[in-house]
Amino acid sequence: MITRSLVIASLMLSASMSVSIAADESVEVMHYWTSGSEAAGLNVLKQLLEKRGVTWSDSPVAGGTGMNMVQVLRARIASDTAPSAAQMHAQQVQAWGAEGVLTDLSDLAKKQGWDKIIAPELLPLISYDGKIVAVPVNVHRSNWLWYNKKVFDKVGVQPPATWEEFNQVSEKLLAAGITPLALGGQPWQEADLFENVVLGIGGADFYRKVMVEQDEASIKSETMTKVFDQLRIMNKFVDANYPGRDWNLATQMLIKGEAGMQIMGDWAKGELSLAKMEPNVDYGCSPAPGTKGDYVWLTDNFGFFTTKDANREKGQMEMASAILDKDFQQAFNIKKGSIPSRVDVSMDKFDYCGKAAYADRAEAQKTNTSLPSLAHNAASNAAKTGVFLDVVSTFFETKDMTPQQAIDQLVAGLKSAGQ
Repeated sequence: MITRSLVIASLMLSASMSVSIAADESVEVMHYWTSGSEAAGLNVLKQLLEKRGVTWSDSPVAGGTGMNMVQVLRARIASDTAPSAAQMHAQQVQAWGAEGVLTDLSDLAKKQGWDKIIAPELLPLISYDGKIVAVPVNVHRSNWLWYNKKVFDKVGVQPPATWEEFNQVSEKLLAAGITPLALGGQPWQEADLFENVVLGIGGADFYRKVMVEQDEASIKSETMTKVFDQLRIMNKFVDANYPGRDWNLATQMLIKGEAGMQIMGDWAKGELSLAKMEPNVDYGCSPAPGTKGDYVWLTDNFGFFTTKDANREKGQMEMASAILDKDFQQAFNIKKGSIPSRVDVSMDKFDYCGKAAYADRAEAQKTNTSLPSLAHNAASNAAKTGVFLDVVSTFFETKDMTPQQAIDQLVAGLKSAGQ
């Protein structure tokens, strides 16, 4: 009874907040950017909107890739108290689009020529049923290996270009009393590691077969067995306290020199920058082992929820427009560690790793090795992605589970999810 009362009170408060917010050009924004660098990037957008006369009401929901936020958002929509806008990955845009709750941005997109300025691989994923229903803030690269240069210099190792070299470097770091790999034991982080191994061992075509198409023959192949063999080897390269650790706390291990490497998307660079670390001085960035020439991407988008309030809708359109402002795209992505979703933003002010990411994306677009991330909801729908996350996490944390058992569980799970 107490729980039910608290829920009712919470929904009443949300409703009253929505009424007050709707009084002028305002946006209530739900997001899961709660680390230091993420908050710094988001503040750039808040300030830009304030200059445009739009009031920002912050609704953060902490947690990983946003799964906690999705649950809160679904409850808000069900109670007819949806926020003005919410952060969402590519497949989440498609899911909310299918439910018919997203505002149509097509007129604004046509007026501003989004089809000419947004990276082409993003356009299908911000569209639903012929309408533009979301706006991309950035493009992240997830196949990065970050390493502490002082640690590497001390131990006398170079960034590994293959997984065999990764294992050799890791053994030397272990012998020097340093944790080789900073990792958080959360399903999305383990899946992120997994997809890098899939790409590094199998190559781009194999990655596409497994992660995008969920091809059963590829999943059952000897190459996939090698992927799980490598993942098992990596168990000994993480510290005993990794379970449940947030990604930014793993990055802190790298910053402090407690760990030698981290395989993580370039949001990690935002934390490195916040710590006043300089690329090629304090830390280095290189493609994850075996993935040179490949670009695994994900994108953060904002979708806007349908409203009958004209002022609120004006605030939504101002926010959508502001997200693609060139100055914002530059300032935000420098702080966030990502690169612009626009293809015509100057990279002059970006650091070495940012410029490298931008150049690598352009090259991968030409060679058809620009690949959507599964761990970050760009390659497949939520049900199939969930199967990968569950199986990979279980395998990594269950030391006596065999690669064949993991493969069998993947195949069975994907069939149940509607492969």
